[in-house]
Amino acid sequence: SCAATGAQNHKGGPPMRRLIADQTHSISLKLNGKPVHAEAEPRMLLSDFIRHVLGAKGTHVGCEHGVCGACTVRMDDGLARSCLTLAVQADGAEIETVEHLAPAPGSLSVLQNSFRRHHALQCGFCTAGILMSLDTLLHDHPEAGETEIRDALAGHLCRCTGYEPIVTAAMEAAKILQKERLNA
Repeated sequence: SCAATGAQNHKGGPPMRRLIADQTHSISLKLNGKPVHAEAEPRMLLSDFIRHVLGAKGTHVGCEHGVCGACTVRMDDGLARSCLTLAVQADGAEIETVEHLAPAPGSLSVLQNSFRRHHALQCGFCTAGILMSLDTLLHDHPEAGETEIRDALAGHLCRCTGYEPIVTAAMEAAKILQKERLNA
């Protein structure tokens, strides 16, 4: 057991508690800045918990193997594939989904506006995960250029756009955000 070996959880804290398979377990976390509490079975995926229990439908599930990137969310300031993460693993975490990117209801973020301007989405299925990865990149590395943007996209599959409009939109958003930081 983790306790016997002194192992720690992903945050360096105490090990995850032992769960009973046929019971639901209480999960408390912050979703898009708001505290939420709900029950989940031990095998429920974070993507299903976010969509079906908490009602945030922006996160999509594509391949269910962590390959396509559609389910990408921010978890404790890092990116996570919510189709590979159990909901119980997120207990105590801060989760951000694509719904968190807009600065206010009815408005879009700089990155989302650039996507719209450059037609960087078509069917939109992969868009939420791509936006989360690119938003994180531009937040963590404001000077990111085309190479870094393409590297961030390497973990995402898009069957519609051919990626060029996505790269163009992200590069435009990076320039706008850089100007905003200089003027702040």
